[in-house]
Amino acid sequence: MTPYILVLYYSRYGATFEMAKQIARGIEQVSGIEARLRTVPAVSPVTEATEPAIPAEGAIYCSADDLKSCAGLIVGSPTRFGNMAAPLKYFLDNTSTTWVNGDLIDKPAAVFTSTSTLHGGQESTLLSMMLPLIHQGMVITGIPYSETALSTTTTGGSPYGASHLAAGDNPQMLSDDEISLCKALGKRVARIALKLGATND
Repeated sequence: MTPYILVLYYSRYGATFEMAKQIARGIEQVSGIEARLRTVPAVSPVTEATEPAIPAEGAIYCSADDLKSCAGLIVGSPTRFGNMAAPLKYFLDNTSTTWVNGDLIDKPAAVFTSTSTLHGGQESTLLSMMLPLIHQGMVITGIPYSETALSTTTTGGSPYGASHLAAGDNPQMLSDDEISLCKALGKRVARIALKLGATND
């Protein structure tokens, strides 16, 4: 089985999903590893899963095995008051078995987000998504300034992870710099996973 990077996201209006696809394209540019796109179901106001077993569109829902067997993990969410969206938090809150078993220890991880305002909590959302990954023992990676798009972007982009400003007539459309940074993040996590020993087991 080819090792894979799990790109796990929640997307309400499609912008975060567009980012996930670009990150997956970056992963797929690295030989010897592949991308696996997965999402999480929405939750009800009483924090119960209420969605059908298979989503109507986009990626399928993430399973415990998807998470356990990944060579690396990239997590994405729209911002919600400077934090990740509840459906993603609900999913991560239920990964105690993964934590107890140490399934993610020493695997690379990264984060990405989309928000509708330029200063709408992108960086705090990225940082908050790192916390459960640190508790899982993962190796957090960001985007280095050797990626020139970090210095030229006028929309999304951060050393903490990829981000997108979902504004204007087509909020799902990523800028060229945002696309470049999404792909760079995917490539970086894939390369680090291979350097850390991801193999075809």
